[in-house]
Amino acid sequence: MGAAMRRIQAGNALTAFGIGFTVPFLYIYVAQVRGLGSMAATSAFVAFALGALVALPLTGRVIDRRGPVPVVVGAAVVASAGALSLGLSTGVVPILLSALALGAGQAVMQPALATMIVWCSTPSTRTRAFALQFFMQNLGLGIGGLIGGQIVDENRPASFTLLFGIEAVMFLVLAGVVLTVRMPHAPVIKDSVPKGTAPAGSGWKRLMQHQAMVKLLVLGFVIFFACYGQFESGLAAFGTEAAGISPSTLGFALAANTGAIVVAQFVVLRLVEKRRRSRVIALVGLIWTAAWVIAGFSGLGHGSAVMAAAAFVTTYALFGIGEAMLSPTLAPLVADLAPEGSVGQYNSAFALVKQMALALGPLGVPLGAGMPVLYIGFFVAVSLGIAWLALRLGKQLSPVQDNPSLASRIVAQGHPATAVKAAGEPVHA
Repeated sequence: MGAAMRRIQAGNALTAFGIGFTVPFLYIYVAQVRGLGSMAATSAFVAFALGALVALPLTGRVIDRRGPVPVVVGAAVVASAGALSLGLSTGVVPILLSALALGAGQAVMQPALATMIVWCSTPSTRTRAFALQFFMQNLGLGIGGLIGGQIVDENRPASFTLLFGIEAVMFLVLAGVVLTVRMPHAPVIKDSVPKGTAPAGSGWKRLMQHQAMVKLLVLGFVIFFACYGQFESGLAAFGTEAAGISPSTLGFALAANTGAIVVAQFVVLRLVEKRRRSRVIALVGLIWTAAWVIAGFSGLGHGSAVMAAAAFVTTYALFGIGEAMLSPTLAPLVADLAPEGSVGQYNSAFALVKQMALALGPLGVPLGAGMPVLYIGFFVAVSLGIAWLALRLGKQLSPVQDNPSLASRIVAQGHPATAVKAAGEPVHA
């Protein structure tokens, strides 16, 4: 990594560390510490998601026109103000407004930071850069949550104010780090939209006429809905209601998910970085199919409580392995599909799809709690659908888009002109 990439990754990790301080405790803070009840806490989550959904459609063009650095800085300042305000608020309206600002700031940071990583990498190094980002995010979230759990005290509101204050400071640290980054010019894959079929215009119209990107957005929505959208909602409801999983076991399952990511990330990276991205995603669909079958055994089988708990923890670990395979695959593919000058727009669109999937994820709660057989069957089918959609997407990708390691192989074989065409021209900041 160059100096710019090291600073981006460090700022990203520190931000995740700050977020980890507050995310596990937001519900308790609003509902119990401030005494506003479960409805107000749920509304805070809705406001958080709404802030993201409102801000993201406007983010992409700003990134492409002004560059990612001012966008990250502005979003970090907004998120910092939202976090600090949330820690000081005692009423419903201030809490909702603070959650709205925090959600918008955090959401805008995602595509802007992703664009910075794209600009500081090449198609052949991008896979490792995004894998490292995902690893550092999970490590930061895990450590932040662990330390935050030792600080909070439901009987001392000031302890929660301290957590939100730390989060606010971490956002400002990110802004300071990003301001020191000198953005280089970085190659992209040329002719992402094949000649003769490139849509006219710019922005959302151009993106929605790009068939490969539209298929990737659909695939991304299904992936995020089937995995991340169920972690703390439908799957948790299924585990506690149908499988009789205790809250402590659920905590172990979440820890197993993070642990699988941290342990497996770079082992998995060696296995997937030189393989076709579409087939890697398809394999994730099959792994998650097995995960949902095992989850079904934990709640619908007739084993002991220990076996049910072990199966449930295994499910979360398998999801983590799939996530480790997707982190060096999805985000770099979005960047490599983007025409020059549209990387921010494409990253924002993908982030928007993720937020929509997460917002709709809790729809699985009634099924998970009340109709467990239907719930498991539905997500087994969805996971198989991920494999099918991934293979269909592969037919829309060029060889280098599907396997960027081909570009370096072309160089090694002594065809630099072909490699330049495959790797593309510099992105102008």
